[in-house]
Amino acid sequence: MSLSATQLKALEDSLLNTSGKVLLHDRFRSLFTLKSLKNEDSIRIISKGFQDSSALLKHELAYCLGQIRNPLALPVLESVLRNPSEDPMVRHEAAEAMGAISTADSIPILKQYLSDPDRSVRETCEIAIAKIEWDKTEEGAKNDKATRDENRLPLYTSIDPAPATSGLLTGAPRPEEISQTKIDELRDNLLDVNRPLFERYRAMFALRNIGSPAAVDALAAGFSDDSALFKHEIAFVFGQLLSPHSVPCLIEVLQNSTESDMVRHEAAEALGGIATPEVLPHLKEWVARDDAPVVVRESCQVALDMWEYENSGDFQYANGLESTSTPISVL
Repeated sequence: MSLSATQLKALEDSLLNTSGKVLLHDRFRSLFTLKSLKNEDSIRIISKGFQDSSALLKHELAYCLGQIRNPLALPVLESVLRNPSEDPMVRHEAAEAMGAISTADSIPILKQYLSDPDRSVRETCEIAIAKIEWDKTEEGAKNDKATRDENRLPLYTSIDPAPATSGLLTGAPRPEEISQTKIDELRDNLLDVNRPLFERYRAMFALRNIGSPAAVDALAAGFSDDSALFKHEIAFVFGQLLSPHSVPCLIEVLQNSTESDMVRHEAAEALGGIATPEVLPHLKEWVARDDAPVVVRESCQVALDMWEYENSGDFQYANGLESTSTPISVL
C-alpha cells in the first residue's frame, strides 16, 4: 500500500497536531496508520513527533519506530536515548526500539547507558543488548525467519523485547496442553530476581503465549516486583492477551497512586483494549481527576477511545486517514 502526498501530509498534520485542535487519541490513530505503512515516509513523519510535549505520545513514537524495524530509524532513536532531559519513559522506549531493530552497531551505544541514573533506562539497555545478541544465534535466526514468513499466521505480530522461552517461540499449544507444572516453572523463572532480566522476560512472553487463566495469574504475580520496567511490561502483555481474567489486577494497578506512572499508564491502555463494562468507570475517573499524573490521564483518554472502538464493531483501529477526512486509496 502506498499513499499520495496529500494523504501523507494529512497524516503528518494529524500526528503533529499542526492545527492545535487534534485530540490525542486521533493522533494515536494517525500514528498507527503510519506504522502500518512501514516505509521511509512513515519513519520520516514519525521522527518529527519527538518535539512534542507529551511523553506518552513520544514513548509511542519510539515504540512504533521499533516495530517498523528499519535501521533508518536508528539515528533519531539514538538521539532520544542520549538526551538526558528527555522523559525516562521515552528514553527507555527508544532503547527498546533499538533492540527491536536489532543491529550489532547499536550494542556499543546501548552499553554506554548500562549505568544510566534511571533504572528503567539501564534495565532496558541490558535487555536490548541481550536480545540483539540472541538474535544473532542459530535459535534467533530460526525464530526471525519464522516471524518473517508471510505464509505463517503469528500468534502475536509484535517484535518483543525478548523471545519466549524455547518451545513457545512461534506459537503456543492450546492452553489445555500446557501442564500446571510448566506454568509453575515459568512463574518461578519470571519471579526469580537472581536471573538476568532477559531470561525473566523470556518466561513472561512464554506465559503470554500460553494465555490461560493460570498463565495470567502467574503473570500477575509479577506486579509484586520492585522494577517499574518489569511491571510495565506485564501490563503491556495483558494488553496483548485481552483476557478479562486480568482486569481486577490491572484496575488495582491503575488505582494505586503510589505505583509508577509508567506502570499505571500501561495498565490503563491494557484495560482500554480489554474493554469489558467494569473497565469504563475507572478510565473515566482518571481522565477527570485533577490529581491524575499527566501520563496516566492521557493514557486513560487514549484507552477510552480504544474501549469505544472495541465495543463499536469497527474493523480498523489504525484509521488515521478516515479521521483526517482523507480517504485511503491503493496506488
